[in-house]
Amino acid sequence: MTKKKFLRRVWRRHSKLGKRRKKKQVWRKPKGRDNKMREKRKGYPAVVKIGYKKSGREENFFVVRNLKDLSKAKKISEKKTILLGKVGKKKKIEILKKAREEKIPIQNVNIKKFLRKTNKKKEQKK
Repeated sequence: MTKKKFLRRVWRRHSKLGKRRKKKQVWRKPKGRDNKMREKRKGYPAVVKIGYKKSGREENFFVVRNLKDLSKAKKISEKKTILLGKVGKKKKIEILKKAREEKIPIQNVNIKKFLRKTNKKKEQKK
């Protein structure tokens, strides 16, 4: 099943609601008394409801938030992609250094580039 794009009822009518402006094309629940879309009449756009969610979607990634997670990720790396979670800069540097030593690929960070930048900034401060 392809992902269905739900849009508000009259988005084609006004530019402020999304005509020729993709960012403004957002879902708003139809609430009017005589609204045909709210009544789910035939020929009108679909309304968001339970049952449109994709089923059987398997999460193929492992999020690393600390050094312990990184050691677990080493075992999992063949099956799942490894992502670096939301962590502070100090911990991020530690994790990436360890990952570089153990040759663990992290998908959402260019390890070499990041560590080079942080080293340059350290040198500039001194």
